Amino acid sequence: MEQPTPLLSQTVESAVDFKGQPALRFCSGGWRSASFMIGVEVAERFAYYGIGSNLITYLTGPLGQSVATAAETVNIWSGISMLLTLLGAFLADSFFGRYRTILFSSAIYVLGLSLLSFSAMLPTTSSQNSQFQLIFFFVSLYLIGIGQGGHKPCVQAFGADQFDALHPQEAKSKSSFFNWWFFGVCAGTFVAILLVTYTEENLSWSLGFGIPCIMMVIASFLFLFGTNTYRYSIKMYAKTPFLRIGRVFVSAIRNCRASSTVTFDEEGDGPDLSEQNTGQFSFLNKACIVPKDSNKHGVMCSASEVEEAKAVLRIFPVWITVLVFAIVFAQDSTFFTKQGATIDRSILSGFIIPAAALDSFVPLSIVIFITIYDLLFVPIARAFTGIQSGITTLQRIGTGLVVSAISMLVATMVERKRLRIADEHGLVDRPDITIPMSFWWLVPQYTLFGLAEVFTLVGLQEFFYDQVPTDLKSMGLAFYTSVLGMGSILSSLLVSIIDEVTGGSEQNSWFSNNLNKAHLDYFYLLLSALSVVAFVAFLFVSKSHVHSR
Repeated sequence: MEQPTPLLSQTVESAVDFKGQPALRFCSGGWRSASFMIGVEVAERFAYYGIGSNLITYLTGPLGQSVATAAETVNIWSGISMLLTLLGAFLADSFFGRYRTILFSSAIYVLGLSLLSFSAMLPTTSSQNSQFQLIFFFVSLYLIGIGQGGHKPCVQAFGADQFDALHPQEAKSKSSFFNWWFFGVCAGTFVAILLVTYTEENLSWSLGFGIPCIMMVIASFLFLFGTNTYRYSIKMYAKTPFLRIGRVFVSAIRNCRASSTVTFDEEGDGPDLSEQNTGQFSFLNKACIVPKDSNKHGVMCSASEVEEAKAVLRIFPVWITVLVFAIVFAQDSTFFTKQGATIDRSILSGFIIPAAALDSFVPLSIVIFITIYDLLFVPIARAFTGIQSGITTLQRIGTGLVVSAISMLVATMVERKRLRIADEHGLVDRPDITIPMSFWWLVPQYTLFGLAEVFTLVGLQEFFYDQVPTDLKSMGLAFYTSVLGMGSILSSLLVSIIDEVTGGSEQNSWFSNNLNKAHLDYFYLLLSALSVVAFVAFLFVSKSHVHSR
């Protein structure tokens, strides 16, 4: 007997199920499918931060790098890994789709993690073995970066795809999804930092690198387990989004000398651009001009294609102004960790907390603040503003930028106290002696870091996802991660320049291996000042930003 055709109200527009049939709203997608994605990301972030959070300790310990070199190495690896999300998103949006890209990248991820664990087992009895171990280690590390590059943007975009933005209730759930997504990410990060860093420093580096590998295998099986419940987006156009957007720029350049009064596209597939000549990025409107001596359908672009190109251009000013925040974001896994290694970390009858485990205060504070934000702040703010998400994404991002600047100011004051105590106890030339200062002094800067991330990072995720064209959702989230990647690389460059400038003429660099002679306080104060400048620039950009339709 022939299956009855589902009612239009029961199906989700531009989505199919795993059999390729129109996706039914009641049996696909929603929180059930999105929960699989959150679970997968919890395990993946456990794996990533299980490696990254204590990487600087491994580099300065078993691999023997200096503090400045190790910080640069961590920042470069983190930066390239995040920038590789642009490649992963491009492949997903143009060729493979998000589902297959997640599968491919998961396999690469697991391979890199298993090789990294094996590299820590290699003996270092000679300089030749040591060199081989170093090469093997970095090959494994960058395989992890490649895997993360494909995995990170696609899993989150695929999770958000499980909610229909045209359905009122599901649109509300999608906004909450980004909050609870970040909650899950930070819960996984919190456990990883505590469990894995303790294992690495007290049991075995190889075992510490192996646990994230096991978690990534679990993540892969969890993703496959939910296959039958997912909604899969249908491509709206035959051409790839990059080809369409590129064609707009080419056509606009080709028609730059044409009169703006020449006929525009009148097919009705988008806004009437003839009325928007004075609007933002109006020079792209010339892509819709029909040259009098050309074939109309062979040359001109549609109005919707021009709007897609404008949507991509509109996000770049925001991307640029949050780069300083990304530089600040890179500090908690590098200099904060080395800072914590110099002070008293004892708790509960002499138990010593690993320095890298102090970073767990960031995800812990995020877990607390994200719950308060979604369950308390959003409903109250919604009652006053009438906005579904409480405040706009740009307001959310800007609030986080302010908190970020304050966190660096607090870090400056705490570091100056640490240096003063070291001087008072005659420990300036004794970096091997623990400074009698409790690790609790570092908690405020870690907590403010977490609060800043609740506002800015979640805001950036939602902003980039919402503002890009439908066929570029993976790329939208790759723009978000690429901000963090570029911030890590810029942080590495900034550290390298400052180390070179301040370490000459036998002076102690701001990043001296002996942190009691270093000046991390100067560096933190510089970042605080840059954060204020970046916030002013962000205010200007956000005021002139035109939200995509």
